[in-house]
Amino acid sequence: MSRHTHAHSHAHAHPHTDSAALYRAKLRTPREAANLILPVDALAVPIATGQPAGFLSALAERDDFENLSIFGGLLIQPYAVLQKQGVRFLSGFYGPIERMMKSMGVRISYLPADFLGWDRYARLAAPRVIASALAPMDDRGFLSFGLHAGASFEAFRDAARDPNRLAIGEVVPDMPQVFGLGRYGGHRIHISELDCVIESNHSVFELPSQPVTDADQAIAHFVEQLIEDGATLQIGIGAIPNIVAQLLADGKKGDFGIHTEMMVDGIMHLHHAGKVTNHKGVFDGFSVATFAAGSRALYQWMHRNPEVRLLPVAQVNDPAIIRRNRRMVSINGALAVDLSGQIMADTIGPRQYSGVGGHELFVVGAHDSQGGKSIICLHSTATVDSKTVSTINTHLPLGTRVTTPRHHVQYVVTEHGVANLGMLTDAERAQALAEIAHPDFREELRAAAADA
Repeated sequence: MSRHTHAHSHAHAHPHTDSAALYRAKLRTPREAANLILPVDALAVPIATGQPAGFLSALAERDDFENLSIFGGLLIQPYAVLQKQGVRFLSGFYGPIERMMKSMGVRISYLPADFLGWDRYARLAAPRVIASALAPMDDRGFLSFGLHAGASFEAFRDAARDPNRLAIGEVVPDMPQVFGLGRYGGHRIHISELDCVIESNHSVFELPSQPVTDADQAIAHFVEQLIEDGATLQIGIGAIPNIVAQLLADGKKGDFGIHTEMMVDGIMHLHHAGKVTNHKGVFDGFSVATFAAGSRALYQWMHRNPEVRLLPVAQVNDPAIIRRNRRMVSINGALAVDLSGQIMADTIGPRQYSGVGGHELFVVGAHDSQGGKSIICLHSTATVDSKTVSTINTHLPLGTRVTTPRHHVQYVVTEHGVANLGMLTDAERAQALAEIAHPDFREELRAAAADA
């Protein structure tokens, strides 16, 4: 379909031109949209809740791909196209589906970049086609990017403006319309800018709730005690951050700000409890994130809610912006830590497990914020080959890729306590970490710490 049939300037001069007619003219079936991909091509899609599932599913109906690179991350389903000859997937963040498919021999590679780097990569690589889930069109012809701004928003707009590239929108019927800020594109796109639009037969992705363990509860209580009135919060994915949010919602503290990579149910609970004032120093007056994943209730709450804005990742995850928030607190998880304080959060030894994401960006931003705290949570033990091992180790396993270097790490919390490494020497750090290890491993770690 020729890009030259719709003049962008015309749409902006008359935003009320018959958007419905334009929409109908651009409407294609998922298969027709899939046919726009060349046998040798590059396609980018957002992570998680921004994925155009109908479009990606339709690609599997073709068998003529010679070299199709698909860029994305955090797959929400095991798309059959990824098992096709001539297709490879470059992931910026592994989820359970990437791990499963890679173990089956699917051509999946990890792109080592944090979420900011992923944004730069998406724009520099300039894939010919970008496809994204969108919310249904409003009466002025605008389609909201819904639950995902992330690293594909600017790249999508680049593609929409380029006559040699394609911007494909997949309208998901129950995707909420979420506000952005005008100076960053308003988190929406006009129908006149899209090359084609398809209507999804998929529902918006909901994050399954995770079981809560006694260790999770204990860690969450320690974290809650570290948070002060007036803190600006970054709450990550998982059971512990959601318990922390619930404890804060039920407790006496308040006057919180929200500046987080991911909007989760716990943040909605804090709003409902009247604990969020958003006098935080940057983006005052509303809670900001770059994407959202959670329950249907969260999505309904976010729909056209002026208290919530989704912004491109460059505005949310940049440590230079994060550190300007009042008493910035970041809460993140890890898989292991060594006695120097190095964090293993996205690999298990040399094997890619998840992704760097915003982990270190928020660790640095919170650590450098006035009165801020960077908190990393982990269970004191893990089960490896049906054997219980300590997650606090004298050394990380050989070949480990470190997620966050020791000099950025501040608070480390297990179910046995809190180690504040911020002002400690290397020997003192090792001792502090040994004290929050599981009792079964404490003696050997203390001995190793004594030699540090």
